[in-house]
Amino acid sequence: MKLLTYRTGTGSRAALVLDGSTLPLREGVTVLDVVRAGLPVQPDRWVSDEPGLDPSSLVLDVPYRPPTVRDFVAFEEHVEGVRKAVDGVGGVVDQWYEYPTFYFTNPYALVATGDPVPVPQASARLDFELEVGIVIGRSGHDLAPARAHENVFGFTIFNDWSARDLQSREMKVNLGPAKGKDFATTIGPVIVTADELRDHLGSDGFLDLAMVVSVNGSEVGRDLLSNMGWPIGDLVAYASRDTWVHPGDLLGTGTCGNGGCLAELWGRSGSLVPPPLQPGDVVTMTVEGIGTITNEVVAGVATPAIPRARQRPRNRPDDARLARARAQ
Repeated sequence: MKLLTYRTGTGSRAALVLDGSTLPLREGVTVLDVVRAGLPVQPDRWVSDEPGLDPSSLVLDVPYRPPTVRDFVAFEEHVEGVRKAVDGVGGVVDQWYEYPTFYFTNPYALVATGDPVPVPQASARLDFELEVGIVIGRSGHDLAPARAHENVFGFTIFNDWSARDLQSREMKVNLGPAKGKDFATTIGPVIVTADELRDHLGSDGFLDLAMVVSVNGSEVGRDLLSNMGWPIGDLVAYASRDTWVHPGDLLGTGTCGNGGCLAELWGRSGSLVPPPLQPGDVVTMTVEGIGTITNEVVAGVATPAIPRARQRPRNRPDDARLARARAQ
């Protein structure tokens, strides 16, 4: 089963795709409502009595609005190339092999397939990242890796747009990627429920899906999701360590290798070939069993610059001032 959200003249509506039919859900029901109800999806509970939809006429929105978004870095080949491009240092740090590291990104910056993606301010090295998004469907805390896949509701395509020059600058402060990442993330075109991809799931827990990305119709990279360093369940388990994952939480797998992003290729070649994305470029990603997302890059809008920090003052409160503060 697939779940999607489409735009109407007055807002958006949710729908599901079942046995080749696209069926609108009842007014007011969202895809997140269905995700929170868990698997198996019960169509009779959600589908309206309206006629089925013509999928070719729909303008898709973001499939759903996740409350949190974590993004992992689970492909060794990606790390090998991008580290050189961003940090200027080759190889993979030993710590990468210990745990499937992630960062939290911005749930307010989600972009639908077909929407324009503006170049972020002060960036001249815009990049894409071809990933798969894991949609959590069941709450869990300190999940066991061998069972954590049972907490997965489904999957979507996940494009972690990246301003590589901003990312490199920010991470020198040992924080970030922050503004190098939080301006746009495309997810879509649908959520595919986990049971629909069961035939692609190996006994080792790795999901074997073909992934391809092109720019302006020319293929840039292709890989298999099964080339991840950890299976899906391990990512979910690590996300739940010492905390909770809840239905609707979205986990990015991290970018695949073999050209899953431009920075990997820059790091390997030592040059900006292929070039950074420019206004007018169209990025298309396809993942087997899920579908295709496409976005055009457009010019960004300039806003006032943030000034440099002032030098640290050396003033200190005297004893009388501290005494007054304590008395308050």
